[in-house]
Amino acid sequence: MPLRSEPAFDDARPLRLGVLISGGGTTLENLIRRIDDARLRGVRIAVVVSSRADARGVTIARRAHLPVHVVDPRSIADEEAFSDAIAQHLRAARVDLGAMGGFVHLWRIPADFADSVLNIHPALLPKFGGRGMYGLRVHRAVLAAGEHVSGCTVHVADNQYDHGPIVAQMRVPVRTGDTPESLAARVRQAEFALYPAVIQYVADRGLDVLAALAG
Repeated sequence: MPLRSEPAFDDARPLRLGVLISGGGTTLENLIRRIDDARLRGVRIAVVVSSRADARGVTIARRAHLPVHVVDPRSIADEEAFSDAIAQHLRAARVDLGAMGGFVHLWRIPADFADSVLNIHPALLPKFGGRGMYGLRVHRAVLAAGEHVSGCTVHVADNQYDHGPIVAQMRVPVRTGDTPESLAARVRQAEFALYPAVIQYVADRGLDVLAALAG
């Protein structure tokens, strides 16, 4: 695919990002910071959707004056209704690209968002992914398996946990004496670099690059 001579999105027509969260909001916080200091260009966070009202990420979004909605699966009848509610908020905000950041629930992605949702996972997929594999659970599993290398993966999300075409990965060493917490901190720094880089790539070249991967 030939490179575009001009970015697909820019300050006049920014890539509208919808960020999905469930907890601490560190991914959201990193994206906000990088947009604010222009390390991430031609991108705007149009809406934040959280699966928990008490998530720290909700506070982060509100402090940044971002629209934020809570879609709690515990208060919704079924998985289909949960997925529909998320999609409605993203459509209302005219989101171009969904970005899961510590979102721990399965979202049944509708056709109009197919190949337009990214997820970041704190391991080198396809290893150490799947239902229930998030947070320190992932790093405990990596250490228990005796791995010498871990890292993070950005992939195009589909309707399975931690599944879909891989866009990019970044490796980090597993060190002697690592705890789940120390490994998590090292992987998190890799996530902070990799996710914005992938989003910038999409902003520069357009959503078609993701569709081509899913192809």
